[in-house]
Amino acid sequence: MAIILFDDNAHQTLLPLTFTRPVADLRVGILTIAEKWGKCLDLDFSYHTQAYLSVKFPIQIEERNLFINGAVCPDTSLLEAITKLHDGEGLYYNNRLLALKLSANDAKTFDPGADYGKITYDGTPVMLAYPEDVFRQNDTELRKDFKLITSGRTSASLNNTNVIIGDDFFAEEGAAADCSTFSTLNGPIYLAAKSEVWEGTHIRGGFALHSHSQVKMGTKIYGATTVGPYCRVGGEINNAVIWGYSNKGHEGYLGNAVVGEWCNIGADSNNSNLKNNYAEVKLWDYNTGRFRKTGLQFCGLIMADHTKCAINTMFNTGTVAGVGANIFGAGFPRNFIPDFSWGGPQGYEIYTLKKMFETTEKVFARRDHRKFNQAEQDILKAIFEQTEPFRNF
Repeated sequence: MAIILFDDNAHQTLLPLTFTRPVADLRVGILTIAEKWGKCLDLDFSYHTQAYLSVKFPIQIEERNLFINGAVCPDTSLLEAITKLHDGEGLYYNNRLLALKLSANDAKTFDPGADYGKITYDGTPVMLAYPEDVFRQNDTELRKDFKLITSGRTSASLNNTNVIIGDDFFAEEGAAADCSTFSTLNGPIYLAAKSEVWEGTHIRGGFALHSHSQVKMGTKIYGATTVGPYCRVGGEINNAVIWGYSNKGHEGYLGNAVVGEWCNIGADSNNSNLKNNYAEVKLWDYNTGRFRKTGLQFCGLIMADHTKCAINTMFNTGTVAGVGANIFGAGFPRNFIPDFSWGGPQGYEIYTLKKMFETTEKVFARRDHRKFNQAEQDILKAIFEQTEPFRNF
């Protein structure tokens, strides 16, 4: 049996984070949603996603297939309910399809909106609906992933220049740290192989640091925070998820935030995560074309893939920056920075694909194992076309 993670309407409500990926490729906790399911069920996985993403994220249909909603994170109760499904039966929560077993022939015509044999799930699954759910659910998912990854295993040892407080600490062989403090009293801490924590760092869990990533000297990190692979971070970070291949390498505050892949945050840049009047934060909603109430008092920055900001950038509370933006200039940028924007508070122009591709090729070249190939370019072209209505500068 193979797992196929499918997109439903969440792919639209999670924009701009899902412009460049299926929903199940979102990282929340330590693992992506797809990786969680693959590890829990010990099965290979693929994706049923948007047509323009399918070259990079292809579907693989086997003789027997388990379709799982890509917005749903696994837990013990949900796994138990899924194992009881028969072919053609769908597991539903509030009339929303969670999981479905199909043969190879039926899998070829799968439609997440179709009616299947209905089994009602009476639990309450962790589901992502909006971009802010990534940092909202990061504490819950980080704790679950920590147990999933480390159960029955023994942590590697760090050298005795470090101080570890509490017991929920795990370092893979090859992780390195010097003269730093790690407190697990408020959540677990996980250091992947080939990750580095440099001198004078203070980390308060929950926290996860992925392979080939570095935490620079004197950094202060509060939970629940995740730093994906091939990142470099510094300054002050609180309840943020940085997916991978991105840098926040200098002083400045990042809090209650999500930062995509291939992003760069300039030195001394900050985001506000609390309004001066302590009011509820609103975020830009691509589907309605207006700002949506989040129900949150603390909400900072949502930054999609390939977006960069210059030194001393000041992000307002509840800022959404779309794919491929380049942000600079004195003052506060607007709370919604459209995809492929070039500029800042003094005004914006279109960041043309030609210019954007020239930069992206240089960024990818710094990672020998990643190529800015035709599939990557075609995805960005498709996003550029989809987001044209928002660039009414």
